[in-house]
Amino acid sequence: MVFTLHRYIFRELMKVFVLAAVALTLIMSLGSILRPVQEYGVGPRQVIHLMGYFLPITLTFVLPMAALFAAALIYGRFASNNELDACKASGISLLTLVYPGLALAIMVATANLILSFHVMPAFVRRAEKSLKADAKQILFRNIQRRGYYEVPPDKRYQIYADQANSQNDTLSGVVIIEVKGDGIGKIITAESAKVHFNPHKRFNEVQITAYNTYQMGPEAEGGFSAEWLSLTREFGSLLGDDVKFKKIDEMKKIRIDPMRFYPIAKLACETYAQFTTELLAQDIAGKIADDKRLTAETRKTQQLTYGTKNTEEKLNSTTYSDPAANRFYKLHSDEKFVEFTAGGCEVRDRKKVELSGEVVVIESDVVSKQPLSTWRCTKALLQIEGEELAPTLTMELYGPRWQRADGSKGLAQRHIIYGLILPQAVTDKFKTEDVLKAISPTSTTSALQKGPSQGLKSLQSKLHRKIQKTLVEIKAEIHSRLVFGIGCVSMIMIGIGLGIIKRGGHLLSAFGASSVPAAALIVCIMMGKNITKNPGALASSGIVLMWAGLVFLSLLAVLIYRKLLKN
Repeated sequence: MVFTLHRYIFRELMKVFVLAAVALTLIMSLGSILRPVQEYGVGPRQVIHLMGYFLPITLTFVLPMAALFAAALIYGRFASNNELDACKASGISLLTLVYPGLALAIMVATANLILSFHVMPAFVRRAEKSLKADAKQILFRNIQRRGYYEVPPDKRYQIYADQANSQNDTLSGVVIIEVKGDGIGKIITAESAKVHFNPHKRFNEVQITAYNTYQMGPEAEGGFSAEWLSLTREFGSLLGDDVKFKKIDEMKKIRIDPMRFYPIAKLACETYAQFTTELLAQDIAGKIADDKRLTAETRKTQQLTYGTKNTEEKLNSTTYSDPAANRFYKLHSDEKFVEFTAGGCEVRDRKKVELSGEVVVIESDVVSKQPLSTWRCTKALLQIEGEELAPTLTMELYGPRWQRADGSKGLAQRHIIYGLILPQAVTDKFKTEDVLKAISPTSTTSALQKGPSQGLKSLQSKLHRKIQKTLVEIKAEIHSRLVFGIGCVSMIMIGIGLGIIKRGGHLLSAFGASSVPAAALIVCIMMGKNITKNPGALASSGIVLMWAGLVFLSLLAVLIYRKLLKN
């Protein structure tokens, strides 16, 4: 008889639970895809896919609410129809009748923990891959609809275009704006541009080749035009590489090795590149200082030998004809090698080294070693580009005068040399597999004679805060998932108890009353997570608040059933 009653109650619970879960899932699924639709302009086909990928996220909230609604409704109706009194008269205790509801509560709690710790992160990753595969269509669809697109995740570049043709991947009437903090960096205008996407494991790389361009900005010195210009930018995560979308085993690995978390790894690579830049600037400055010292010694010696006038003529005749005479700094690529000297060298900006004074650059063939051309200007930039852990250098000369080996001469607005390789003298100073150790304040201070710059110190401080924040977020995320999952049992049991107590009122009054403790638990979890992430508060205080909410819910359930058993 008891088994028959349990089966009857459980069947009624499941009917209401399934119907409520389906209805709430449809409503919340539509709400969950509004942000991708509004912000990224995904198409109708992609919307259907996203609804399926976001389903586990929706279910983590839907299942407890649907079970709470079913428990309050069925047990309230069971008591209001005097079925509960009939069971008591037959000698069946109240706790025995609660077993089907308890079974549903345990099932929901288990499902919630599995969804939050394992299933949801896997489906979010699939959604990210789906959006990444459709990145080109998202870019063109946004430009067609709004006239511009901000390249995620930092939205540093804004692309405006009069026309966008996704069939041949071209843009017409293009304006590309680089945003730096609260201001605007460089502005590039072009008649047309070709867009190409290079897929990577974690992100897409978008390459925009603009034709008939004109560039303005702080570094352009009034602006300059070029036949073509290539701009490469990381098309970052659309959903965000967040701790809350990580599996439990992934979070444990990040706690052991923070470099497994992409935002930390990316920031560490930026710091590494800045450290490389300052090492390069230090090495070049050392060569320039040696050159000045040797030149001064040579001038003094030759003045004693040839006289002042003959010395200057001799130095001028050998300055550009023999690179070794001035101990030129040497860089090479696959096709050529470059030797240059300058009056001064300093770190200009992140990943940029500025050469000033009299800059002389000699390009030579890598096979024959014969000079191809000589460039002279008063300003040049060396910029770290490509992968930060294995970077290449790009040299950019502003307004240079050139002279080729055949004697021809001329003047150019700008000259760029791509694909230069960092010298071994720089890379040997920080060979290590532990990137975080290589860029630590101790390592950089010992490697840099003048110490790290303010830019490098800022990146190191930012990286340290990011690592600490991530570790705290992992701790808060694990505890919040556990508290909410275990709290499902107490929430549903409270719903059952209030359903029986309020059997004389409206059937939904018990659900409304039992939603208040559930909301209190959610508030405690959210407040606990915020307190944990607050740098000025102790992380343990936020964790305690989360578990205090669960303890309060459990005590409330005990009080409710104690009252029921007394009556």
